[in-house]
Amino acid sequence: MAAVGSGGSTATAGPGAVSAGALEPGATTAAHRRLKYISLAVLVVQNASLILSIRYARTLPGDRFFATTAVVMAEVLKGLTCLLLLFAQKRGNVKHLVLFLHEAVLVQYMDTLKLAVPSLIYTLQNNLQYVAISNLPAATFQVTYQLKILTTALFSVLMLNRSLSRLQWASLLLLFTGVAIVQAQQAGSGGPRPLDQNPGVGLAAVVASCLSSGFAGVYFEKILKGSSGSVWLRNLQLGLFGTALGLVGLWWTEGTAVARRGFFFGYTPAVWGVVLNQAFGGLLVAVVVKYADNILKGFATSLSIVLSTVASIRLFGFHVDPLFALGAGLVIGAVYLYSLPRGAAKAIASASAPTSGPCTHQQPPGQPPPPQLSSHHGDLSTEPFLPKLLTKVKGS
Repeated sequence: MAAVGSGGSTATAGPGAVSAGALEPGATTAAHRRLKYISLAVLVVQNASLILSIRYARTLPGDRFFATTAVVMAEVLKGLTCLLLLFAQKRGNVKHLVLFLHEAVLVQYMDTLKLAVPSLIYTLQNNLQYVAISNLPAATFQVTYQLKILTTALFSVLMLNRSLSRLQWASLLLLFTGVAIVQAQQAGSGGPRPLDQNPGVGLAAVVASCLSSGFAGVYFEKILKGSSGSVWLRNLQLGLFGTALGLVGLWWTEGTAVARRGFFFGYTPAVWGVVLNQAFGGLLVAVVVKYADNILKGFATSLSIVLSTVASIRLFGFHVDPLFALGAGLVIGAVYLYSLPRGAAKAIASASAPTSGPCTHQQPPGQPPPPQLSSHHGDLSTEPFLPKLLTKVKGS
C-alpha cells in the first residue's frame, strides 16, 4: 500500500516536489508515507469520535439538549470558519473580501440558489443522525451507516452515468447482507433497553440519512461540475442556507420548548465537543484527505467501525455476539473491496477465474512482448466511485 500511495502522491506533487524527489527520493517517499499515516489517523478518529460523542452526550443523565440547536450551531461555526479562511486568502483585505462575496453570492445568485437543495438535505441528514444515534448503539449505527456507500453508488450510476465493476457490485451486495445481519441481531437481542430508545425509529432514521447523504453528495457533485468556486466558498454558501433552514426546522419541531427553556438548554462540555466536532471535523478532513487514496479511505472506515465497537464496549456496555461480529466483518470486508482500484479488482477477478489449461503459445523470437495492462490508477476515469470530498466536508 505504501508504494502505491507514494506513487499516487508523487504524481500530484508540484514542480518543486518533483525536483526534490529527483534529488532525494528516499526522503520524499518517507514524507509522503508519514502524511498518509497522519491522514489515516485523522480519518479514523473523526469518523469514530463524532458518533461516539453524540451517543455519549445523548445518553448522559440530566437535561437533554435540543439536537436542532446543535445542528444550527455547527452550521454557524462552520460558516464562520470558512469566512475566516476566505479572509486569509484575500490577505486580510476586507474590501477585497466584501467585493468577492458580493460577486460570488449575490451577483451570481443562480449558482448560490443551486446549493439550496443539497443544503436542505444535509440539514435534514444531520438532524436524522441525532435521532438515529439516540435510538441505536454507537457500534450498530456505525455499521448500518455504511449503507451510505450503497446509496451513493446507486445515485452515481443513475445521475452521473458512472459504471461499477463486478467486484464493486458484489461488495455492495456483501455490504447490504452485513448490515441486514447486524439489524437482525439488534432486533433479536433480548437485553434490556432504555425506555426512551426505539430501535425501529433509529433504523428508519439511519436509512433516511443514508438516502439523503447519497443523493445530496451526487447532486452536489453534479451541479458543481465546471464551477470555479473553492471548497471554502461553497461550504460558506451551504452554511448560510444550512443556518437558515436549521432555524426553520428548530422553530417547526421544537420552537415552543426552545423559547421556554432557552437555545443553549442542556449544553455541557460534552455537547460543545459534539458541536465543535461537527463544525471542524469535516473541514479538518478536507485538509488531509488529499493525501489519502481510496484504499486508505476504506481502511479508515473499517478501523473506525472497530474503534467504535471497542469504545462502545468500554463506555456503554455494548455486547458483541457472534451474529454482530459476522455482520460487522462482512461490512468491513465490503468497504475494503469496494475501495480497491480497478487494477487490483481485475487481478482478484482473474486470480479467482478458472483456467482452461496450460498456455502453449510462445512469443516469436525477435519480437517485443505484448503490452501489459497497467495497474496505475492515476486516471480519474478508471477510479472506483467513492463518496466525494465535498460530501464529507459537509455531511458527516
